[in-house]
Amino acid sequence: MLRRGLLTLVMVLLSLMVQAQQERQFVFHYSFKVNNVKPGQKLRVWIPLAQSGLYQDVRVLDEKGDLPLKSGHEQEYGNELLYGEAIKAAKSEYQFSVDYYVVRHEERVLVKGKAAAAPDKETSQALLARFEQPDKLVPVDGLPGRLAAEQTRNAVTNLEKARASYDYVFHTMRYDKSGTGWGHGDALWACDSKRGNCTDFHSLFIAMARAEHIPARFAIGFQLPTDKHSAEIPGYHCWADFYTDSSGWIPVDISEAWKHPDLQDYYFGQRDANRIQFTVGRDLVLTPRQAGPPLNYFIYPYVEIEGKEYANVAIAFSFEDRPAAGVSASIR
Repeated sequence: MLRRGLLTLVMVLLSLMVQAQQERQFVFHYSFKVNNVKPGQKLRVWIPLAQSGLYQDVRVLDEKGDLPLKSGHEQEYGNELLYGEAIKAAKSEYQFSVDYYVVRHEERVLVKGKAAAAPDKETSQALLARFEQPDKLVPVDGLPGRLAAEQTRNAVTNLEKARASYDYVFHTMRYDKSGTGWGHGDALWACDSKRGNCTDFHSLFIAMARAEHIPARFAIGFQLPTDKHSAEIPGYHCWADFYTDSSGWIPVDISEAWKHPDLQDYYFGQRDANRIQFTVGRDLVLTPRQAGPPLNYFIYPYVEIEGKEYANVAIAFSFEDRPAAGVSASIR
């Protein structure tokens, strides 16, 4: 009983830390190494770039690579990237790194269902229409469509429909990365398995929202621990937004709400500052265009050798909290 009480207290304290931090300043290190390249092979490398937006200010402090890198952007959603290539590889290992200084702000759009900020409506009608359409692994008809219709049958407004879909995913899905199948953001798999990681949680939510003609978008980046001032980051985190005419883009993070159930209401309309966003969207065609199929999502470096995806890539991400006074001048 005492152990359970202590665990509950720890969860409450962590939740309070999440809500209390309205801004976080940190340096983020993104690095990787392409291993076992055969000399003479054609090597192509695409690196996602974090960019500034309404809730984060980003400066690139340093970028290094064993190939010359040029800036570009993905066409459909405007994601920024770096690209490098070797027509004939000259060595067996290629290393790359990008260091960022980031000021990330808490997102507070809705608090207890009431508007807390001016609407973010800086999205074209064409892109809003795209965010109502299916992705390869996010259908809007069939099972997700029927599920959305069932769960929102008593809802009237799009905000009510989105909340009903959010609550369904929160109560039905289980954060569970055991076995296989999870992590692809396959909404049909999520419907059947009722488990997965953040990608699966938010793919199901996006499918349900779009089925009800509510624009919804997928975003991916990295999450920072609330209880550490520096650490390695083991992998990505993703989240979602949905759009209403009255409130603009509204943030959700259902997998984090699942981990902290007392924050279920917080993560519908608000999102903490303990993160950095890199890219938006699914089924991404890069620039220059990759030889392989569109990317399911773009957070790790994408590498091709001789026109085929190459997976022998060692990644490493880390951060340290640092105020602006401790950061050297930007190079970008």
